[in-house]
Amino acid sequence: MKVRVKLFAAARELAGRDQLELEITERANLAELRLAVVEACPALQRIMPHTLWAVDAEYAADDAIIDERSEIALIPPVSGG
Repeated sequence: MKVRVKLFAAARELAGRDQLELEITERANLAELRLAVVEACPALQRIMPHTLWAVDAEYAADDAIIDERSEIALIPPVSGG
């Protein structure tokens, strides 16, 4: 199935775009999607351990199930003061 992952801030800068469109297996979980994101855009690997993920406007853990209607966002680490 095809899904879109929205990218923000540092993730958008590293990827050079504001979203990724990926092909993943039916009923994949967020951990599987995370691997697909790094495979599609290796530059994101360096921030991946520090990212948060949202699925359908809710923070999600690696076991969250993704479907083709899911709205997915990769939220990179934020710094500032």
